[in-house]
Amino acid sequence: MRAVKNLLVLYTGGTIGMLQTPQGLAPAGGFEARMRAWLAHNPQVRSPQWTLREMSPLLDSANMQQGNWLAMRDAIVEAVQQDGHDGVLLLHGTDTLAYSAAALAFLLLGLDVPVLLTGSMLPAGAPDSDAWDNLGGALTLLAEGVANGVQLYFAGQLLPGVRASKLRSDAFDAFAALPRHREGERAGELPAVLSHAQPRTPVNLAVLPIYPGLQAAHVRAVLETGVKGLLLECYGSGTGPSDDEALLEVLRDAADRGVLVAAISQCAEGSVVFDTYAAGSRLRDTGLVSAGGMTREAALGKMFGLLGAGLELGTARHWFALDLCGERA
Repeated sequence: MRAVKNLLVLYTGGTIGMLQTPQGLAPAGGFEARMRAWLAHNPQVRSPQWTLREMSPLLDSANMQQGNWLAMRDAIVEAVQQDGHDGVLLLHGTDTLAYSAAALAFLLLGLDVPVLLTGSMLPAGAPDSDAWDNLGGALTLLAEGVANGVQLYFAGQLLPGVRASKLRSDAFDAFAALPRHREGERAGELPAVLSHAQPRTPVNLAVLPIYPGLQAAHVRAVLETGVKGLLLECYGSGTGPSDDEALLEVLRDAADRGVLVAAISQCAEGSVVFDTYAAGSRLRDTGLVSAGGMTREAALGKMFGLLGAGLELGTARHWFALDLCGERA
């Protein structure tokens, strides 16, 4: 825990800086001037010395893609290693805020500075907006001292980047870290291939819920798009239609072809424990790896971090099963 002295504010767009257009709210530039004016009128807010950088293009976070995660990772690493910043505040839209926080946690492993993400449910210029409270609260935390690593600050809460989810679409306290079962051996020293210094490339990933009526042909169609990783959202403790031999065969084939297939629980407070039911054991035996109590956002971000580094299936399965930065333990 140390106070940040030279902060980079990385503005990616999102509701916090949106302005009204004839088509509705849209990302807008010029946020640095608005932020400096607000701080000038609120001298009680503690803030480190800061520099703002706008990403291009500015995004409604509903348009967030893997390439944007990689661009953010590059900007953060450059800011720390070349420009001497000792902390980063990333301003981001709320729709995919938790996804970006999780992805960056795995893309920035070993980068020993705090990276704080925040945004708002209403634009900074709207009446009774939460924007300045979130921004001011984040700045104060960074000025007073916050742990290294990726975290999310929203509505007065500081949440681990790999545990947070957006639960509400119409309330200021939109984010939470629900109590999910935590298990998993903590990884020892991480290999260089998983550190922030390792460039990543985009990866074809898919998320598919299990539901009554899911057919082998549905899963096969997804796999035939060339996915390298498939995240299955299973029932409860990691179960699914274990009497559908065609479906089980498709999953076995995926593993044989080198696809990382992982299972999370659909339950907001759930965890995958395959051996609880025979239905879970049969899924495990097809080659699925358990995500334990990881959230969807964390499991997807971790899959991206591992496969984007070029790991082959066996190595990716090994690291996926271990706790790298608090996502499992």
